[in-house]
Amino acid sequence: MKVLVIGSSVCDVIIRVHRIPQSGEDENIISQCLQIGGCAFNVASQLKYFDIPFDLFSPIGTGVYGTFVRQYFERENIPILLETSKPNGCCYCLVEDDGERTFICEHGGEYLFQKEWFSMLNPHDYEYVYVCGLELEETTGDVILDFLEAHSHFQIVFAPSSRIHTIEHRKMQRILSLHPIIHISESEILQYTHSLDLQTAAMTLYQKTHHMIIVTLGEKGCYVYNGKHHYAKGEKVQVVDTIGAGDSHAGAMIASLSQGKTIEEAMIIANHIASLVVQQKGAKMK
Repeated sequence: MKVLVIGSSVCDVIIRVHRIPQSGEDENIISQCLQIGGCAFNVASQLKYFDIPFDLFSPIGTGVYGTFVRQYFERENIPILLETSKPNGCCYCLVEDDGERTFICEHGGEYLFQKEWFSMLNPHDYEYVYVCGLELEETTGDVILDFLEAHSHFQIVFAPSSRIHTIEHRKMQRILSLHPIIHISESEILQYTHSLDLQTAAMTLYQKTHHMIIVTLGEKGCYVYNGKHHYAKGEKVQVVDTIGAGDSHAGAMIASLSQGKTIEEAMIIANHIASLVVQQKGAKMK
């Protein structure tokens, strides 16, 4: 069976600065470039890397950024499944000297889903389905949730993103009631659960989903709670930037679990993939 990846493919405008200026300050950039990205695209890239069959269900729109994404898909022979007349936005990725990234995003047609699009899918082709909170946050997020709720056999992998608190409570209740695997960062889960420690936060969220909670810990590795506590150490590497590290970790976890790997094996593999991604510019592995 294939993996269905629902979400955005985006033009990342990567801007390197020594530091992000405070309000009213000036800062000269070091460099800038355009690169393909987007949460769904980054996850799909890892599935391709591991030779996992997948469909990238990702709208491509118009405008300069839509053209950039379209031309990349055509050049790399990636099937374009969804097209929209709305212009694409982009993601400005500000990268500081320590490699940490800050996103300033313009959401366009690449984030907006139409109900009729889902009729082109055969739900029985898929077991694992990836979805990001950025798409659920949008006004069309309920369209995605309607599709997921209609097919109880899906094993959903849900990555809420750092904008987890911008997702309406009712939408969060809908997605959590589908018992998804949650892929989330340490800062996101602590903030969302109002917890002071990681284990309490994971157990709190687990009570809502009754399924695996995967927490990325940066260079410290990752932690999984599924009724038991699992830790896997990270790899110490020279960080170029952290763009797409979490998405790539999620993609590697899905790939490994769909291949029948144990949780511990999947964690080690995903940590290694994330360590490779942070050693390069942008999310796509060279």
